[in-house]
Amino acid sequence: MPAALRCPACGQTYAAGPNEPWRCRCGSPLELETLPTPGERPTSFDRDRGLWAFEQLLPVDCEVTLGEGWTPLIEAQDWDATFKLEYVFPSGSFKDRGATTTLSRAAALSVDRVVEDSSGNAGAAIALYAARAGIPADIYVPSDVKPAKREAIAGTGAKVIEIEGDRADVSAAARTAVENGAGWYASHAWNPTFFEGTATAAYEIAVQRDYDAPDAMVVPLGHGTLYLGLYRGFKRLADADWIDTVPRLLGVQATGVAPFVDRSDEGVTAGNHNELADGIQIAKPARKRMIEGAVAETDGEVIAIDADATRAAWRALHEAGFHVEPTSAVAVAGLEAYRAQGLTSSNVVVPLTGSGLKTDPAKIA
Repeated sequence: MPAALRCPACGQTYAAGPNEPWRCRCGSPLELETLPTPGERPTSFDRDRGLWAFEQLLPVDCEVTLGEGWTPLIEAQDWDATFKLEYVFPSGSFKDRGATTTLSRAAALSVDRVVEDSSGNAGAAIALYAARAGIPADIYVPSDVKPAKREAIAGTGAKVIEIEGDRADVSAAARTAVENGAGWYASHAWNPTFFEGTATAAYEIAVQRDYDAPDAMVVPLGHGTLYLGLYRGFKRLADADWIDTVPRLLGVQATGVAPFVDRSDEGVTAGNHNELADGIQIAKPARKRMIEGAVAETDGEVIAIDADATRAAWRALHEAGFHVEPTSAVAVAGLEAYRAQGLTSSNVVVPLTGSGLKTDPAKIA
């Protein structure tokens, strides 16, 4: 049986099961009550098992997989950095890391139906892995979701439910449905098993670099599923002496919806709205305090990037052979901004998080 759930805010625990809550009664996100403790550093990994080669570090058995993981690390001379190509996953984004662990938990709990809300990539990943598991899925999306992302979700047989309004409205509709018994909330923002999946990006980077952690990671930041996953993964490895240090985590948000930069209660500011980076348009991240803690503990920072810089980075990436979506480009534009602020190290890794195959180039030009 998968681990029980625990609230880090009030200490309340909840038994694992198909009807387990998606958040604590006090309103806080839940965490897994127990997590594996890393042993001695292995001498090798079976990469044919994908990210499940790190099974000793994962809190759920492999139930649902499509061979995801071990995405390439590629030198990017034009940016004096290394790119991790997270867009080569089965569904076209890093969200498959969390989808495989989340749907593995759902399968182990004999869940009848899963519910997710997303601007596209997380919905596509959950829908794909739900199809692999044979579990029906309801995916709530904004009414203006990119057509390619909608088609990727619908093509799996999942039910696509379009909601008028912003991302907060979409999330609220999905949570209301869950509260009314629509299914198990496989949320990339609220489900703690998702973050255990994204932590595998840190494990892979450590192994691919012969356990030499980078000086810094530059990461797109919306709900923080990758940012927080990287923090937890690197910290776990450092605590187990697999690596010496945790990298600085440098977040990149989109102007107009940048709650870690603007410090606004609403998370949204008027004017200069970077709508190209649709994957990180999150005004109220579910785990905001945890992410702020990760920023502080890694001597990290967060900046916001506008549409012009995102567009320029997207074009440069494509000209260099990296076929990514604008939300990936925002991280590279962020790297350039951090360089202008004094980041001189070449020992920097930037994850390119989503495929350009889901993007309409005409809407970026």
